[in-house]
Amino acid sequence: MKILALDTATEACSVALWIDGSVSAHAIELTQGHAQRILAMIDALLAAHALPLGGLDAIAAGRGPGGFTGVRLAVSVAQGLALGADLPTVGISNLAAVAQAALDRDAAVSAVLVCNDARMKEVYTALYRRGREGLAALDGAERVASPDAVMLPAHGATAAPGVATARVPRIVGAGRGFRAYPGLADRMRGQLVSIDDTVLPGAGEIAILAAAAVQAGEVVAPELLQPVYLRDNVAIPAVTVLQ
Repeated sequence: MKILALDTATEACSVALWIDGSVSAHAIELTQGHAQRILAMIDALLAAHALPLGGLDAIAAGRGPGGFTGVRLAVSVAQGLALGADLPTVGISNLAAVAQAALDRDAAVSAVLVCNDARMKEVYTALYRRGREGLAALDGAERVASPDAVMLPAHGATAAPGVATARVPRIVGAGRGFRAYPGLADRMRGQLVSIDDTVLPGAGEIAILAAAAVQAGEVVAPELLQPVYLRDNVAIPAVTVLQ
């Protein structure tokens, strides 16, 4: 199975290829200019593997939450490429991608509290537990909130049923929201084993999660791929499909 993944929802502009269980990824961090770089990065990655677009099985995109323009860009690029090559698509949460990075880094971690910077004095946040095959599984819901409103659920977090973990749950924090709002990190340190405030969503983790989604048949036609913004007060124009 071969999957192209791309993401532009945050400062990270990244692409990745999943080829039969092996992931090749490339990412750069930009303050702007994602639209001018992403297609060239995709072309270079496909060329490096001598893989034509039509040789893929699916295209995955970081569907948000994240920057409005960046989320819209990733979805529209995935739609345009998939339409041209007659391929299905899959949208992967950018919060799940951060959680996956933390889970992959430490096999003893049972759950990840993700906090990505949402600007406007808010964070995008969600709790993910270690699911089957080590994949990030949402525990609860994704939401946008003030840093002061972020907390762990009263029931704590454990791995999914049937997933072996340490007796005492190891819950870590990950995401640039902890860096943007130091008070949040200070408040949560007593509840989290560690906090990594450097992590951004990456196409590599999106590819890993997308592979499982494709294998489960959780794909959609390109025109049905939808961005996720979470903010109700942001005007959402129609996504333009690239031709």
